[in-house]
Amino acid sequence: MEIILKKDVTNLGYANDVVTVKDGYARNFLIPQGFAVMATESSKKVNAEDLRQKSFKAQKARAEAETVAKSLEATSVKIGAKAAETGKIYGSVNAIQIADALRDQYKIDIDRKKIHVDGESIKEIGNYTASIRLHKDIQVNINFEVVAE
Repeated sequence: MEIILKKDVTNLGYANDVVTVKDGYARNFLIPQGFAVMATESSKKVNAEDLRQKSFKAQKARAEAETVAKSLEATSVKIGAKAAETGKIYGSVNAIQIADALRDQYKIDIDRKKIHVDGESIKEIGNYTASIRLHKDIQVNINFEVVAE
């Protein structure tokens, strides 16, 4: 079944994309949750007109994402955490702490949901890498260091 996505859906597509999914997935989950609508001829025409109108905003958002990506490529973030003598930290470091550190250290405000840390959380002191998806085709990797407070 062809559907038009109204919101970004992980591992499926982005808003206003026309994708093909199984009938049950569309009827039982995507459409009732408001993530998608059926792709009829009239809804495809409405979607095409919406895409034409949003193209200028999309170009502007892409340009902003590229400037943020260039500024993030050269950054290294330090995140302080309480740690034991063995190097293990109490609790964990996740995307929320990375977003807060970027805001505090570099005045760059990034939504925590766009930050992906391998393994979902860090539990030891050391150097790590996180990927940030700034735009649907712009992804940047940043290095961060977890240090003992």
